[in-house]
Amino acid sequence: MRSKSFRDFLNELEKKKKLIKIKKKVSRYLEAAGLLKALDGSVVVLENVSGSEYKVAGNVFSTRELVASCLGVRKDELVAKMMSAVNNPSKPRVVERKKAPVLEVAEKNVDLSKLPVLFHCEKDGGPYFSSAVVVAKDRELGHNCSFHRMMVIGKDRVVARILPRHLEEFIKRAGGELNVAIVIGAPINFLLGAATSVNLGQNEMEIANSLMPLEVVELENGIQVPAHAEFVFDATITDEMHDEGPFVDLTETYDIVRKQRVVKINKIYHRKNPIYHALLPGGLEHKILMGMPREPTIFNEVNRVVECKGVNITPGGCSWLHAVVSIKKKNVDDGKKAIEAAFLGHRSLKHVVVVDDDIDIYNPNEVEWAIATRFQADKNLVVKEHEKGSSLDPSADPNTYETTKAGIDATKPLVAHGKNFEKARYKRVDVKKYL
Repeated sequence: MRSKSFRDFLNELEKKKKLIKIKKKVSRYLEAAGLLKALDGSVVVLENVSGSEYKVAGNVFSTRELVASCLGVRKDELVAKMMSAVNNPSKPRVVERKKAPVLEVAEKNVDLSKLPVLFHCEKDGGPYFSSAVVVAKDRELGHNCSFHRMMVIGKDRVVARILPRHLEEFIKRAGGELNVAIVIGAPINFLLGAATSVNLGQNEMEIANSLMPLEVVELENGIQVPAHAEFVFDATITDEMHDEGPFVDLTETYDIVRKQRVVKINKIYHRKNPIYHALLPGGLEHKILMGMPREPTIFNEVNRVVECKGVNITPGGCSWLHAVVSIKKKNVDDGKKAIEAAFLGHRSLKHVVVVDDDIDIYNPNEVEWAIATRFQADKNLVVKEHEKGSSLDPSADPNTYETTKAGIDATKPLVAHGKNFEKARYKRVDVKKYL
């Protein structure tokens, strides 16, 4: 058994009539992104994009249901599935180069203008690769996979946003320049693995393989990549710096312009008739792929101190800054313990609400009900001042990212006082039988 590829999943959705095909010609300047935004939450394939012979697929993993369907699990099993993969990584199977679809075509004469790279919003600095995953290799630390937006600045050059994390450490260890692979059109397990925060030296492809079997192929430069991806670039991260941005980030606001590293694309590999994956910046797919992989890390930390029942990184909180955590409360201070643990599990978290396990954490009305009926600000509010926040938060200090974090303990007291805290439930009936 091998991983379900990006293309496999699109074909599966088409058979189920859960895919929208746009045959009309669409401009890659603003129009394509506008169309994806208008259809956000629905999987879309643009079959005729101006200036390119390749199809574009967007909103592919824009809901939890889509991700769960691709992985072959129920929506409510996703966090447990990802947590198991994080805690039990396994090595992917390496296949021969001749058996890897992503290496079917090799283009040495690189011309990025032939690819349907979208110009998303009017104030963007240029057209952007938004679904690109960089795979790097270090002699001692092994492989590292991470998402990086890339603004096209030439036929074979892009400028990549690289935060001071693992990839930057790999670059420093290599002496300032680094040969890498860039993957576009990858299977969901690889994408989720690449978005997961792990310790330096842990290979995210091993998490991907435990989510769903992953086949990889080794490029000439020794770097392993998903064998069934749509595109792979052989590239070099250089020490040349260039302006990057503006660009719409996860919060749907514009990130600032910075000097970032230029990446030279040396060679392009792709499948025959490849499908380009366009990840809509600030869209639902962006939020799902970035936010959902933080849920198992929060779950793990909370579960160390109390019995955790579920975690939801909420779309209203940009799928990054807000979370709802469900616990089985056994002690008076369990709610506050869960708050502290949640902030450890996701360092960028700004606000967290902790609720009892009788509350549906995916239903914002139920969460708000718990706050309304089970929370008192003078007793159940945890405020953490002068904390390191997220670079994505426009309200944080722009230079230090300092912020104030808050946790709401909306769990009911173990010993009821006054009115009952139990939420009344009605009998479930099948309405179809009555109409």
